[in-house]
Amino acid sequence: MSARAIICIAAILGGLAVITGAFGAHALKERLDPAALVSFETAVRYQFYHALVLLVVGLWLHVAPVPGLRPAAACLLAGSVLFSGSIYLLSTRTLLPFGSLRFLGPVTPLGGLLFIAGWIQLALAALRLRGVVS
Repeated sequence: MSARAIICIAAILGGLAVITGAFGAHALKERLDPAALVSFETAVRYQFYHALVLLVVGLWLHVAPVPGLRPAAACLLAGSVLFSGSIYLLSTRTLLPFGSLRFLGPVTPLGGLLFIAGWIQLALAALRLRGVVS
């Protein structure tokens, strides 16, 4: 992925986080039980955090391309889709016609592992700036 693509994806994810958060706060507030609403808000929060991190990664890649930034971006993007996406679906499953969606339960931690992998890649990229890691 190019720096431009990463920045665009970050902007889209950030915008979608705002839209999804507003949707949860207004349209779902009365339709979901409190625990499901808290889960939904957690998904929004993590999506927003990682959209901001992706923005930083894209800008960093544009200014000082360091090995590891593209894999970090890929992990953060995939983590956001799997982690937040699965929580969105699981927390709203009572409103959806798809059934229980229980199969998505293991997807959420996989998204979390991808977040962790992305952060590790970022740490390694930072160490490469000083030549600590090759």
